[in-house]
Amino acid sequence: MRSIRRWLLGWLICGLAAASGIAAFGIFHTAREEAGELFDYELRTVALSLPSNVEAAETVERGDAQAGGISDDRILIEIWDTAGTLAYHSRQSPVLTRLPAGIRTIERGEGHWRVFGVQQPDRFVQVAQPVSVREALALRLALHTLWPLGVFMPVTIVLVLLVVARGLAPIGGLSRLLATRSLDSLEPLRLDGKVPVEVRPLVEALNDLLARLNIASQGHRTFIADAAHELRSPLAALKLQLQAATKNGTLKDDGQMLERIDTRLNRVIRLVQQLLTLAREDAQPASEGTSVSLRRIGEQAVSDFSLLADEKQIDLGLEFRQPVMQEEACNVLADPHGLGVLLNNLIDNAIRYTPQGGKVDVVLTRTADRLGFEVVDNGPGIPEEELERVLDRFYRGEHTKGTGSGLGLAIASRIAQRQQLSLSLRNNVDAGGLTVSVSGFIRAAKRVPPTHG
Repeated sequence: MRSIRRWLLGWLICGLAAASGIAAFGIFHTAREEAGELFDYELRTVALSLPSNVEAAETVERGDAQAGGISDDRILIEIWDTAGTLAYHSRQSPVLTRLPAGIRTIERGEGHWRVFGVQQPDRFVQVAQPVSVREALALRLALHTLWPLGVFMPVTIVLVLLVVARGLAPIGGLSRLLATRSLDSLEPLRLDGKVPVEVRPLVEALNDLLARLNIASQGHRTFIADAAHELRSPLAALKLQLQAATKNGTLKDDGQMLERIDTRLNRVIRLVQQLLTLAREDAQPASEGTSVSLRRIGEQAVSDFSLLADEKQIDLGLEFRQPVMQEEACNVLADPHGLGVLLNNLIDNAIRYTPQGGKVDVVLTRTADRLGFEVVDNGPGIPEEELERVLDRFYRGEHTKGTGSGLGLAIASRIAQRQQLSLSLRNNVDAGGLTVSVSGFIRAAKRVPPTHG
């Protein structure tokens, strides 16, 4: 997959390196030429500044402190008198042939020399320097001119990395925003002043796609809701007709077939009701909720399922876990209808899978400022490897007993997700059974009323 970041960094850094190399070559070449001109000027200066007598010239050549040490650069000095006799020659240096006045490069043996000669009234002065020495000194001076470029390159590369990272930061932020969104969040992305102009077309296209997906999703949910609603009415009518036919004697049987038909009808009706509930929950947007008593919801749910619990001789009750006190109303911000459906599904699921003579408790809890509740039973529990999958729609474990469609926990999970609550399942270690925890309720007393400017 092609990376914009790598493409930008590759071209920028390679282009910068190529430009810096060309600049370095130009600077180096220019510095060498200027160094050569400087050394030519040095030869001319030495030749013109030599004293008129030979003894003084010898003193200068030895490195007088005021002269600065001419011999350090291996400069050869030769002086001829008016008769053409060599009057002075630098020590430990080869003798060069007297050349015409001016500056030139000559070859002597295996080396080259740069020679400058000048005719003076009473003598001829010739000053020479090995080309190798000049090249070494010129190279050193040229390299000294390149150190700012050596510092400039790493600093510029770091600057390029920072600028590219900063320039692509909005795209990264957009990616993280989309990655953290839930599957049901189809609201448009909000544009603010920080979004670059180049990214705005992408954001607008994404918003258009989200809007079309939202319309399609709403149509799908409406279809499911309508289908479930249309199925519920004829099924209920069929059950009433079956009951009426059984009572008036027009439908006779040994009782087993009618009982199986009634059981299957009840199962289908329950499935349709669950589908309708799930479709309604999918269609409902997330909301802040209103103030509702968690204790009252729990009492109502326990009361509604008391008859079903009595049929299986199950001990169903409402308990309070410290620091929750029995007299507390436990007011929270939630959707009352959705909260009731959530708790009813959990209690119904616990009663269905708890064996006869078992126990189911609804326990109100509190952690810090957040309230919650647990539905605890002493049934068979759920295998550890299936704890996550049982929240999927229509999933039923291989060893699950009893009737069901696999939608009860899925509906509870969807309601918890819509109300921004946390739902988790765990098997009880000591007493056995399953505990379903729902936490994250915001206490109604902590709500700050909105201010109007």
